[in-house]
Amino acid sequence: MKKVESAAAAIAEAVKLCDVKVMPMYAITPSTLIPERLSEFVNNGEMDAEMIHVESEHSAASAMIGSILCGARSFTATASQGLALMFEILPIISGLRLPAVMAVANRSLSAPLNIWNDHSDSVSARDQGWIQLYAESAQEALDTTIQAYKIAENVNVLLPVMVCIDGFTLSHVYENIDVPEKAQVGKFLPAFAPEYALDPERPLTFGPIVFPDSFMEFKKAQEEAMENSAKAIAKVNDDFGKMFGRKYGNGLVETYKMDYAEHAILGIGTLCTTARSVVDKLRANKIKAGLIRIRCLRPFPKEELQKLAKRLKTIAVIDRHISLGFEGALATDVKSALSEMKNKPSISGFIAGLGGRDITEKHLEYALKQGMQKKAGGWLL
Repeated sequence: MKKVESAAAAIAEAVKLCDVKVMPMYAITPSTLIPERLSEFVNNGEMDAEMIHVESEHSAASAMIGSILCGARSFTATASQGLALMFEILPIISGLRLPAVMAVANRSLSAPLNIWNDHSDSVSARDQGWIQLYAESAQEALDTTIQAYKIAENVNVLLPVMVCIDGFTLSHVYENIDVPEKAQVGKFLPAFAPEYALDPERPLTFGPIVFPDSFMEFKKAQEEAMENSAKAIAKVNDDFGKMFGRKYGNGLVETYKMDYAEHAILGIGTLCTTARSVVDKLRANKIKAGLIRIRCLRPFPKEELQKLAKRLKTIAVIDRHISLGFEGALATDVKSALSEMKNKPSISGFIAGLGGRDITEKHLEYALKQGMQKKAGGWLL
């Protein structure tokens, strides 16, 4: 069904299609449209689900632990300080290997108070054991939410997934979307049937204390699951493309005009839409430019990036995040991923778009040309 919807509403449509049963929610800008639309679905009888109105984001994450352990496919949404308040619970969900899905409408972290977009919230949570997928459009937000459950519930993965959308820039922007039929989604995503769940007929203990002689084994298994998830993400993206006619790169990375490219802009989210225009302009001026969009931040697509970097001279990394005291986290990841290459490209990191500041074509063109001259990165103000 063709519709015109915001990315936030598109995610709500996807949650309905995925037959989610429990949704603990505490609304926070700019993710509020998601629980708002979901509550309408429940109230109208379009969803057979329980909406739990909790007292905080900490409680929303905690409630998901209980609902998933009881065997219910679950969902929540948050942003900014809400995600920060969940930090105590994030590694518990991932450590318990619970296939939760959470939408994050990316917003800056206070202070100073700011309700607009950057990646301070989700990027700060990158080490908490959650798979992180970033959408560029409303259609991708819908599709990625459906894919997220398929990935998370894979028996070789069993890890939670964040579906991240740029706050306001994407969450509140209306675009044409194609909403699949529920029966078709049901064929792609089977009913949630966890092997282990709380059941009085089969008593189990979840989350007991683990001593030093076995804690590392748990973490090693978790890391192996994260590594397994890269293959699952790629396969789910490919299978989704075959069934619905849409796919996003190889699931981990999406590229634009990288054939014979010598210089690349690398970024996450909606800034990549602007970057495509810059690439077109530079190509018209005989500059062999291209775009690398990181769709999956965790697990980080190291191998894919190394393959793309083999023929590159320059990479300009655009971070909507600053690791205060060092540099943007994405720039750090890119440099680390390519550090073992013998003939690696020059990498320049730029901080841009914090607190909702526009990232313009001029910013991105300037960044790439600075990188081409092997100049240090900096702030795109």
